[in-house]
Amino acid sequence: MRFLSALAALSLTTLGFATPAAAATVTKTPTARGYGGAIATVDADATAAGLEVLRRGGNAVDAAVAAAATLGVTEPFASGIGGGGFFVYYDARKHRVFTIDGREAGPATMTSTYFVNPATGLPYAFDEARVSGLSVGVPGTLATWESAARQWGTRSLSSALTDAAEVADRGYTVDAEFRRQVTENAAAFGQFDATKALYLPGGAPPAVGTTIRNPDLADTYREIARKGTGAFYRGDIAEDLLATVTNPPVSGSPAAPWAYPIRPGRLTASDLAKYRVRHPAPTRSGYKGLTVYGMSTPSSGGTAVGEALNILEASPLDSASTVEKLHYYLEASALSFADRGRYVGAGTPQSTLRKLISDRWAAGRACQINPDKALVKPVAPGPSSCTPATAAATPDTGMSTTNLTVADKWGNVVEYTLTLEQFGGNGMVVPGRGFMLNNELTDFNFTGTQGTFDDPNLPGPGKRPRSSMSPTIVLKDGKPFLAVGAPGGSTIITTVLQIIYGRLELGLTLPQALAAPRAAQRNTAGIQAEPAFHTTYGPQLTALGHVFGPDAPEIGAATAIEFTRHGGQLAVAEPVRRGSGSAAVVHPTS
Repeated sequence: MRFLSALAALSLTTLGFATPAAAATVTKTPTARGYGGAIATVDADATAAGLEVLRRGGNAVDAAVAAAATLGVTEPFASGIGGGGFFVYYDARKHRVFTIDGREAGPATMTSTYFVNPATGLPYAFDEARVSGLSVGVPGTLATWESAARQWGTRSLSSALTDAAEVADRGYTVDAEFRRQVTENAAAFGQFDATKALYLPGGAPPAVGTTIRNPDLADTYREIARKGTGAFYRGDIAEDLLATVTNPPVSGSPAAPWAYPIRPGRLTASDLAKYRVRHPAPTRSGYKGLTVYGMSTPSSGGTAVGEALNILEASPLDSASTVEKLHYYLEASALSFADRGRYVGAGTPQSTLRKLISDRWAAGRACQINPDKALVKPVAPGPSSCTPATAAATPDTGMSTTNLTVADKWGNVVEYTLTLEQFGGNGMVVPGRGFMLNNELTDFNFTGTQGTFDDPNLPGPGKRPRSSMSPTIVLKDGKPFLAVGAPGGSTIITTVLQIIYGRLELGLTLPQALAAPRAAQRNTAGIQAEPAFHTTYGPQLTALGHVFGPDAPEIGAATAIEFTRHGGQLAVAEPVRRGSGSAAVVHPTS
């Protein structure tokens, strides 16, 4: 099997801004082997921040919060205190998996027609909804960090924020990936003076190699470190956030015309003050003797990945070729996405979620797969009688997110996916505060997608939109074996699934599984694939009836850790995608 050796013709520089001495010596290496603690992120400075915490005796939670706070500085378009995410934690002492739902929440006044233009009766265009105050949900990231640090950490949240503030003050170097993200969002960013001043210096995207400093964010971090997260949810920062949402600070001289009116949002002080993280039980499923833990609703990731793995376990794979196994992977993914669209949302009953990841349900779905011919897509949701049918697809336009994976010397593990939704969120930097706001509420379906059936992902009062984030921890004999997560909108589910499947079923090492070319079948007429996947497997899969849509330059940017013999740890980040990632261990071995 050929593996992806290059996904884009980009020459990317290592982030090399001045940071504390311990961080300055760490290079952007995508694979690290050793023991004593491990971390993988997309960013060398975030990895360095987490590694330093591990070296100083901090645990996996301490390191995860430190790395995430640094990502809020150096990867501001995909993460930060203006967003949210999902945190999955394995407690080595208790031998249990816990989760934090830090998903953004809609306003208490939100209705099912929130994204329908009252003047026309039609849903807003995506960019019209995104670049507005309407798209902003109450951020959950800070509350997630605080909850994790208090429950399981040994360092205070204030120490992580203070360290990250130094990075914001000293600055970070623009690489080609950062410049690409700014360039793609230049029109949106150019509508707001605070965003222009920070990310469009001189009216253009910053040049590769230049330094960006964010003293406003440094001050914001330090204020929260002094006063606590109440300053963000109830104090001066909350006032500034709400002013930005309800009265968008549109520039008097935008960099370029914008096609839509920039509408005010409806968040209130009460919405911010009442926000709380949740602690749902993780999803739990099995795959060939392993136990797979994931994130429950409002994320659909744990359910979708678990169901697809169960379908694959019920399929005849033992003597299958690589192409045949990929055929089953694509079919299982489509079936799982059909069920996700029909049944999974913020309010889905636990009984329904348990049914979807049961072996009985998987058997009823697996028998629909024909080993010799692909199902016509989209497929209908279950329950099924093994008679294929068609149904409406459920597209997902989200692309931006980031992920980190951490383990410590005691065996604790964190898998954490966090986001603003699109790269650059809704395009607005809160003036004087230095952080961007999310556009997470556009993850709701604007109108119903399930025909005559109820759509579980329509907006509602205080509701959290469905997510595809899939932070996953796999146990073997009750101990960590693998932890993995990824960004990429709804391709997060397929990326995590494909990496696990590649590692467990296709005989790949973990670095190979992350590097391998990807394809995403999300119950749509065409498969979205990277060019290397299409070139390598397209002809044989097309002969089986699979249809390919337009190729994607790259899908996802995962991080993972595998736990090896005698307490060893293998930390892996992307070798190429999104400019490559950064992995490190406390005590490296060859």
